[in-house]
Amino acid sequence: MKALIVGGGIAGPVAALALRKAGIDSTVFESHASTADGVGGVLMIAPNGLNALRIIGANGVVRAIGQPIRRMAMADGSGKRFGEFAGLPGLPDSLVMWRADLNRVLHDLAVARGIRVEYGKRLVDVVESRTGISAQFTDGSSETADVLIGADGIRSTVRTLIDSDAPGPQYVGLLGFGGYAVDSGVEVQPDTMHFVFGKRAFLGYWMGPDGRILWFGNLPRRESMTMAQARRVRASDWLQALRNAYADDIPGQDLLAHTSADQLFVAGAGETLPPVPHWYRGRMVLVGDAAHAPSSSSGQGASLCVESAIQLARCLRDLPDVPAAFAAYEQLRRPRVEKVAADAAKTNSNKAAGPVAKALMRVLMPVAMKTFLKPEKMFGALHGYRIDWDEVVTA
Repeated sequence: MKALIVGGGIAGPVAALALRKAGIDSTVFESHASTADGVGGVLMIAPNGLNALRIIGANGVVRAIGQPIRRMAMADGSGKRFGEFAGLPGLPDSLVMWRADLNRVLHDLAVARGIRVEYGKRLVDVVESRTGISAQFTDGSSETADVLIGADGIRSTVRTLIDSDAPGPQYVGLLGFGGYAVDSGVEVQPDTMHFVFGKRAFLGYWMGPDGRILWFGNLPRRESMTMAQARRVRASDWLQALRNAYADDIPGQDLLAHTSADQLFVAGAGETLPPVPHWYRGRMVLVGDAAHAPSSSSGQGASLCVESAIQLARCLRDLPDVPAAFAAYEQLRRPRVEKVAADAAKTNSNKAAGPVAKALMRVLMPVAMKTFLKPEKMFGALHGYRIDWDEVVTA
């Protein structure tokens, strides 16, 4: 069997590496002219994602670019601590890293393993026959194989070729920003990610390897903005809006006061992908954000991409009938990814909650975290998920 993989981000190289391990040749086609150097913000790989990466031998290169996060602390804007979670015993620490760095090391590993990666290949159409499928690109070239895997992200072309009525990304009511705070005087626990549900906006922060504090924030906004629209607004204007949003919050006011306009990163509108009715058709199938893209509040986007790519490779390895392989893959993945997306939607609601709801949260959250919101209950099934590569997949 041979596979065409459309998309060279995260899911694409991982799918190629997993297919290679399964004995299936593949080629990755990326629409952009080069690798994603300097593109994208910071993301987290959770323990389940790291365990999945270990299967394809990518755990080491990813660990080399990541910063371990061993605890998560939650508080409100007044500085009142709700509680703190430590990592679960027996699981690796979560890692934070730049998306561009993750893309680079996965690309380099795929190339080192002999996987062909072609750039400047934007898919426009497919031609399917009884024995194979051909990908048609804008440069006039084409490639043929047994299956075509759409790893082309939340605005997937392959998804629309599978189903012209497939849903697209939806705005979650939050704009994303990030930056560095220098000499703010804010004390940060080492290896800890802090989450603050402030009076007007949500804020997360941690200490980077160089001693500077990195922060990310979600600014509630009713109307969506494209990335281009958001970046046409002057950074100094966004910075003033953020300082106003965090003016009454600890430590948000200090972090934003010590962030300059040239240290501000505009991430744009937060988006999620509604449940996609059809993950596959004929010899085409979706993987990663093309099939399931929870909002960034999940902390699971990249980890779920990795899991799905590896599970798809297992199904194609063990089930030579392509429709049966695709059906088994969807059955393995859909319940898990849709639950993660639904939980993230609840988190988004908390981030954009009004003053009454946030006041109620301040009262209830400390009690909840001492009783039923235990780390094992909240993260056990999520972070403890493991793929048994050697188990045979049945239809």
